[in-house]
Amino acid sequence: MSPRSETEQRRKPNISRLDPVWARIREEAQEGVAREPLLGGMFHSSILHHRTLEQALAFRLSQKLASAEMSEQILREIMDEAHADDASLGEAARADIVATFERDPACNRFMKPLLYFKGFQAVQAYRISHWLCKQGRADFASLFQMRVSECFGVDIHPGAQIGKGIMIDHAHSIVIGETAVVGDNVSMLHSVTLGGTGKSDGDRHPKIGNGVLIGAGAKVLGNIHVGDCARVAAGSVVLEDVPARKTVAGIPARIVGEAGCAQPSLTMDQLFKGEI
Repeated sequence: MSPRSETEQRRKPNISRLDPVWARIREEAQEGVAREPLLGGMFHSSILHHRTLEQALAFRLSQKLASAEMSEQILREIMDEAHADDASLGEAARADIVATFERDPACNRFMKPLLYFKGFQAVQAYRISHWLCKQGRADFASLFQMRVSECFGVDIHPGAQIGKGIMIDHAHSIVIGETAVVGDNVSMLHSVTLGGTGKSDGDRHPKIGNGVLIGAGAKVLGNIHVGDCARVAAGSVVLEDVPARKTVAGIPARIVGEAGCAQPSLTMDQLFKGEI
């Protein structure tokens, strides 16, 4: 190698060092092309043709959400604009990919959430709608909400506030209301509702702390607080505050024991061992 080539090589950005999540996704896509040539077009168009994860997200989501009312090109331009304006959208997407990989035993590759998992895709589309909401573009935000509900079976109001490191497994029939707040590193399963208790307006939806695990079919209703690292058992109806690091279960839910570990959302352990 000539001295000039060595200098150029040193100046060339190392994507695996600068963005390890995106580098791994690209490596997996290249392996996917070799393993399944018939899907090579999808791997190239969805991943390998893009320079960044943000561009790949915009492409993939615009494909999914496009309709006669809003073209794929316009949706992609909106998402590109959002990512260019707010770097935290891409940071959250990377945290969500890692969270899904670490917590979902069915996720054995980083590229799976981007390509196949509607829970991840719905949350990333919600993040765009939330950005639109903050920009005062309420109609666009509502259009995103409607299309996410139609395409993924997930209804997240653009006004809700959702942290990063979120894993929504299966994701079917998830409902998150307008004034709900979800902290970082939260895991929830399908058919979870973070809803109100009537038709009153104002601050009327739950506040979910960091590291919380919410089981399948659980309903958390009203302007109540679920403390950090708590567990909500599957099928429960929660109508009162839940202390940090406790497990609640039942209809209506009551405290049945400790959370069982430091961060339930990471271990995904939903078994009750009779801690009381």
